[in-house]
Amino acid sequence: MRRVRYEHSGGPEVLFSEDVPVPAPGPGELLVRVAAAGVTLPVVRKVREPRDPIPLGGEVAGEVVSTGDGVSGYAPGDRVTGLCFGHGYAEFALLHTTMASPVPDGASAADAVALVRSGLVAYGALDAARPAPGEAGLVTAAAGGVGHIALQLARLRGASRVVGAVSDGGAGRGKAGFLRSLGADEVVTYGEESWGEPVDYVLDAVGGELLTPAVRALAPHGRLVAYSSGGGTVEAYDLLVGAKSVIGFQMALIARGRPEVYEAWRRELWRLFSTGAVRPAVHAEFALEDAAKAHAVIEARSNLGKVVLIP
Repeated sequence: MRRVRYEHSGGPEVLFSEDVPVPAPGPGELLVRVAAAGVTLPVVRKVREPRDPIPLGGEVAGEVVSTGDGVSGYAPGDRVTGLCFGHGYAEFALLHTTMASPVPDGASAADAVALVRSGLVAYGALDAARPAPGEAGLVTAAAGGVGHIALQLARLRGASRVVGAVSDGGAGRGKAGFLRSLGADEVVTYGEESWGEPVDYVLDAVGGELLTPAVRALAPHGRLVAYSSGGGTVEAYDLLVGAKSVIGFQMALIARGRPEVYEAWRRELWRLFSTGAVRPAVHAEFALEDAAKAHAVIEARSNLGKVVLIP
């Protein structure tokens, strides 16, 4: 089978494809013929980090080919999607049943990939913010795979005002129409002196230097949910003077430590999808061999929704 990996850190140019044997499913695992694999900002960032290479991937959708020992509830031919913590940029991938979810009729593989991780992260980050009906929220990286779903979910949870924050420059300005079509009341760019009227919560996917203006955008008693892999620091005094708080969120901890919560969120996302309340957007589909092009799109912050690989 074909898969994509890298041997040393760098930009999209370090990715290459190779032929390797098809893996065999272990206990509790599904061997999935991948129909779509998601490309995420955390993975793109990790390729650039000066560290040992990691398996590329995070979410896949496809058809079950075979099952490992102890598997029940899934059989060859089933359409599934889920979080893949091994090699996901591949023609075949291993998916543990605890991370798997059936793909309902009417959903494409690309739809499933857009919901399985990005939707779950969006749902979990919003839940961590404890939004009350009538509160105002702001979403950074609002046009990205997670952000564009978080924006829709905030509206569904009763937000009185939803603000989408995006990168500066032409790419950022071109996202306003897309975000307004999904329910954003306002769209701001990171470099603006003010992000408008204060909000009650911020869902931040960027981190780094953006944490300071994100905290500044909060009203007194506001909450910042940080789920970015970008790091960064927050001045304690900036929190103290407004009685503001910062909450960290990581999807893997929920998936592994609170599977019942993970499953409840997953069921609710599929329900919202089936009713048309949440619309995952797929920006572009790239061939597996063009993974470098997909990474370049993410790095340029030019995507409107999810970027997907099609083996």
